[in-house]
Amino acid sequence: MSVRRLAKEQPASFAFSKATKTKCDWWIAKYPEGRQQSAVIPVLWLVQKQEGWVSEPAIRAIAELLSMPYIRVLEVATFYTMFMLEPVGTSALIQVCGTTPCMLRGANDLMDVCKKKIGPKQTLSADGRFTWEEVECLGACANAPMAMINDYYFEDLTPDNLAQIIDDFAAGKTPKPGSRVGRHTSEPEGGARTLTDPKLYDGSAAKPIKKLPNSDPVTA
Repeated sequence: MSVRRLAKEQPASFAFSKATKTKCDWWIAKYPEGRQQSAVIPVLWLVQKQEGWVSEPAIRAIAELLSMPYIRVLEVATFYTMFMLEPVGTSALIQVCGTTPCMLRGANDLMDVCKKKIGPKQTLSADGRFTWEEVECLGACANAPMAMINDYYFEDLTPDNLAQIIDDFAAGKTPKPGSRVGRHTSEPEGGARTLTDPKLYDGSAAKPIKKLPNSDPVTA
């Protein structure tokens, strides 16, 4: 697991946008008075969506908004790897899954592509448009190897199609997320192999039940 540290260079200040503040207030209102700190994770996420990452001034602003110690917000931000504490690529943040199923299916080769096309992991590319990192299980093991790029899953990847995806982002395109072999959700490659007859699950083959079992009233 990668360790999250605050970036050495920080902006001078942070301000909530009107839209972000409205959403923060909506989350805070979900909790009783005095329990505003319960909204710290969604508020951190909203700030990250606004800025692309979570800066030190932003952490202080969140602490003030939620009436909680600064260190408590920092603890949350550094614990969860979904929070970026350094600037990330403006075009794509690529998170390659390195857990066992993906590793066995070629995750190392995907990481090699990222190294060659972007640079070292957890380092902003020279043009400021890309960042990549290795992460733990993203829950798409059946479609390994995979990566989350920005907010979407790209599955059944190969070095060649990942390289093409990176090139497409570099060209200003928006590659379509999902499986690269046409797989639907987590079904087997090539299509479903079980429950292929709709009668097995749509209820049309069910027989009416005249009497429920064990439905007789209990008598003394």
